[in-house]
Amino acid sequence: MWIEEAEELFKGYFPYYLLIVLPMFIIISPINPVSAAYEFPVYRMQHYDLHGQSHGCRSASVNLEARSLQSWATSRHCVVTRMQDLTVDYFRNIRNKAGALLIVFPEDFSQLTFEEKQHLMVLEDAMLAQEVSIPVYFVNSTPDLENIVGEISTVISAEDKTKSATEALFTSIAANGYQIVINPRTPSPKTDIKINSIQGTLPGHTVDGKTPTIAVVAHYDSFGVAPDLSFGADSNASGVVVLLELMRLFSILYADPKTHGRYNIIFLLSGGGKLNYQGSKKWLEDQLDSLDGSIIQDASYVMCLDTLASSDGLYMHVSKPPKEGSPASTYFKELKLAADRQTIINVDGVHKKINLADDLLAWEHERFSIRRLPAFTLSSLKSHKDLLRGTILDTYKNFNLDRLVQHTQLIAEALASHIYNVSGTELFGKSLQIDEGFLSAWMDFLSAQPRSAQLLSGKDNLLINFFKDAFSRYTRDVRITHLTPDKRDPDFMFYEVTRGTVNIYSVKPAIFDLILTLAIVLYLGCVYLCIQKFPSFYNAACSVSFKKKVQ
Repeated sequence: MWIEEAEELFKGYFPYYLLIVLPMFIIISPINPVSAAYEFPVYRMQHYDLHGQSHGCRSASVNLEARSLQSWATSRHCVVTRMQDLTVDYFRNIRNKAGALLIVFPEDFSQLTFEEKQHLMVLEDAMLAQEVSIPVYFVNSTPDLENIVGEISTVISAEDKTKSATEALFTSIAANGYQIVINPRTPSPKTDIKINSIQGTLPGHTVDGKTPTIAVVAHYDSFGVAPDLSFGADSNASGVVVLLELMRLFSILYADPKTHGRYNIIFLLSGGGKLNYQGSKKWLEDQLDSLDGSIIQDASYVMCLDTLASSDGLYMHVSKPPKEGSPASTYFKELKLAADRQTIINVDGVHKKINLADDLLAWEHERFSIRRLPAFTLSSLKSHKDLLRGTILDTYKNFNLDRLVQHTQLIAEALASHIYNVSGTELFGKSLQIDEGFLSAWMDFLSAQPRSAQLLSGKDNLLINFFKDAFSRYTRDVRITHLTPDKRDPDFMFYEVTRGTVNIYSVKPAIFDLILTLAIVLYLGCVYLCIQKFPSFYNAACSVSFKKKVQ
């Protein structure tokens, strides 16, 4: 009789007990569901338009299965890889066929070897060379992230034939999978874009009333494969710092009637330098095309400063060699004389004609040369194609402050020798000298924040206000020129979403779900048979037990 009661219990109440007991087992389980989810800040690849051409990645949202460089196969996969392992060929293949790319870069770039740095710069250049349709993000390396990358790398590719089918199947079932989820807002075009250029003047003094002019120019923005990772310590925080130091030194000299120079000096910090020098272009249009006229129209020369601490050499880049006896030629001679006193520095000239067929200008002085102003760029780089001018590796940890101090001394000595016509004399060495603390403080400030043009294009930017305060302290007639893109046919356009958050969830692969489903179905089938055939099993067990007693 109790057999019938047990059967009724299993049929009538067992499913309800299962609904109560199973959640209790899940609650008291030692496995913590939270440990299966990770969250990291990520930085999106560049996304902008310049002269009608699209640059950078165009998509932002990601919800795909994570795979390694060797195991991904379709557009349903997000490739997760270390930056050192990614090559240009790998990237081109991923760009065309994968669903997304998440790149893990080293926590400290200063620990990389020279070969690794060169590899990363070449990769950056190739990534920015053309439009990318898939989302591309960068993330800082952490121990948790390294473990995830290691586990993803254990997944066997469908094309891997080095192991047997049984081993591949077992590895696929046992391996942990990960789902990459990034849900930023839609990267729509930015509105109210405003690129600022700041100018200040130190007016000169001459007896005849006609005062020549010298302009000192540097662009303050930086560039790299991701806007929020572009700190630009050398390119071009170094040029900005040298300009500010020159402004400080000559403001002291011009404040004393005995040392008031015979040249007007215009200091210009231009915006949009990494966007084909849009800030300088706008400033020149305002100065030269206005009816009021400008002192820049009769400039003796325009000196642009760009990347001044990457090597011991100093190069004067020109579009047209200056004529003998011209102010630019005189300054170059003074520069070489000052370098001779500092034997560790070599000064040389580099001539490169302007190719108007090129989409991008090589150096900032070319903007001024096009408008028939004598101009040149001083740089520690010999070629405008040097990859150091636009890389996320350009950080303060890789910066040589002593080299910047030497080059600042050299540039200041040559400029003072030309203005005061005291060739071969050292002017900044005693009471008035290069302030290394001033240079270091500005370098710390500028290189501690990303300065991509799109990050500085908003209203009331803090960095612009700092520049304005510095100009107001040392110069007169401080002005800010605003550049906004034309609404109908813009020369450039920025897009929102430069950073976000990636959520990485630990999941099992689809084949694991299939095997688990089959196991559950088999288990439930066995339980069902046991319940339905319980009397038969009991009678069989009783008969066996009875036979043993009889024997």
